[in-house]
Amino acid sequence: MKTAQDLTAAVPVPADWAGAAPAPIGVDQAFNGYVAGTVINALDRLGVWDRLAVDPLLDLRVLAAETGPAVRERELREVVRAAATCGWVRLQNDGHTALLTTAGQEVIRMRGYFTWGVGGYNEVFAQAHRIVAGEAEFGTDVLRDEAMVALGSGQNDRSFMAGTLDSVLADVDFSVLADLGSGISARVSRVVGERPGTRGLGLDISGPATDLGHRTIAEAGLADRVRAIRTDVLDVCHRAAHRETLAEVDTVMSFFLLHDLLADPVTRPHTFTRLREAFPAARTFVFADTMLRPDSQDSATLPVFSLGYELAHALMGVPLHTKETYEELFAGAGLVPRRVVPFGTPHSWLYVLEAR
Repeated sequence: MKTAQDLTAAVPVPADWAGAAPAPIGVDQAFNGYVAGTVINALDRLGVWDRLAVDPLLDLRVLAAETGPAVRERELREVVRAAATCGWVRLQNDGHTALLTTAGQEVIRMRGYFTWGVGGYNEVFAQAHRIVAGEAEFGTDVLRDEAMVALGSGQNDRSFMAGTLDSVLADVDFSVLADLGSGISARVSRVVGERPGTRGLGLDISGPATDLGHRTIAEAGLADRVRAIRTDVLDVCHRAAHRETLAEVDTVMSFFLLHDLLADPVTRPHTFTRLREAFPAARTFVFADTMLRPDSQDSATLPVFSLGYELAHALMGVPLHTKETYEELFAGAGLVPRRVVPFGTPHSWLYVLEAR
């Protein structure tokens, strides 16, 4: 039988995982990149990217009128002008209309990273000096915006992960699906919605994300088939939370949560065994996570996301792990790989595992 290492070795690493941003990063690139990230996030929160995705020619006078009665039109135009300076739109008609460019189309596709970083982790990065100096603690003095983290993850899922996941799940039979770290329950709603007769559970620790999840489920017309449950997945693993509800689950999936479950070195060796016990009927586990970059300090280029992901988790005190560590832990819990594929975000791998 093939091992995880055998399966992974047969899969080529995507070329874009090496990235294109040169290292060392120049001061001009660093500063303009910081401002550009805030512009991307601001236009997303204002709904501008959604409008441009539907119609690539946007009348800024109409945009101002429809944004809301309190809108500051001059400031709105300046944010759009900054986007034009970055090359994402082209201003026309004496600056009254904005035309989406090819580069802007790529921003729309990848904007979830900026929702995650600027919207979700802004305070963590801004207070890095206080965390390092011991003047503040993440989780008490410094917080991330859980709803924005979940929203950014959902945006990325729809943009460039859903196709891969759908292809993988097409070969997985399930009746009741649980999504651990489900965020706003967008993924579990989409998967269950496309599979008649199935049901789903979305489990997430965040109250705001769970509230958004209830809305997501209702808007999808799935209130009778999908439930969003606020819970700490660590309680599910190690403290028998929600056991009756979880007893029917036959397939478990989790994306970009495993590193949090593995944070405690004491429980780490047993986490996947405990997870199997929490879902006694589950035979299939579909897991994906972003892993440590190999040889990251010697890289001449940087990919999107990796540096921010690694730094954010270091500031939160959450260790990250290599792909080899994950595969050793899977094997120790009797989880045998059936499929291993790259999963969108650089250095992220998706595993279909069979419980033996």
